[in-house]
Amino acid sequence: MPGRLKSVWPVLWVTSFLTVLAWSAINPKDYPTWVLEVAPAVIGFIVLAATRKNFPLTPLCYSLILVFSWILMVGGHYTYAEVPLFDTIKELFNQSRNNFDKLGHLAQGFVPAIICREVIIRHRLINSRFFTQFFTVTFCLALSAFYELIEWWVALISEEAADAFLGTQGYVWDTQSDMAWALVGALSALTLLSRVHDKQINRLQTQRIL
Repeated sequence: MPGRLKSVWPVLWVTSFLTVLAWSAINPKDYPTWVLEVAPAVIGFIVLAATRKNFPLTPLCYSLILVFSWILMVGGHYTYAEVPLFDTIKELFNQSRNNFDKLGHLAQGFVPAIICREVIIRHRLINSRFFTQFFTVTFCLALSAFYELIEWWVALISEEAADAFLGTQGYVWDTQSDMAWALVGALSALTLLSRVHDKQINRLQTQRIL
């Protein structure tokens, strides 16, 4: 990352995060659903702020987290079943449902895969490259499955927010397909970004040593 961009990157990151967060909070479709959908992004923001000095992440990791946060915020604002752009896509391609939630679950595997991989490599938790990748995929699947359990618990506790939060749209295999998309996301991230990620990790570790 160029020096000038590197110096302003944290400001741009925080500004874009807070701007989209503020937009999503203005007249969302349903405030209880908004809170449920946006909470992971806000929690992630707090964790990143708390660990930035002691454990700064690679630019790739920060960028992916930001994009994932935007997806969560858009889904929270409209609900995953009613995002306008994906309604348009639904009509253009004669789809049976609004598939924005599938994008969300793809990202749910794609982004955590890079986060998990970075933590493992930098803390040297696993020495084998194969088992690093294997554990990362299983972690992403476990995370996706746990999120599905959270959706189920919310449905049991709150009937009002259940339909909007679940976003099943009458699809009987929604839970299974959500986890499948997370798996595809994790495998895609490892396949497409591992080399770039390795270079950024090496560069970051060298800078911290110096």
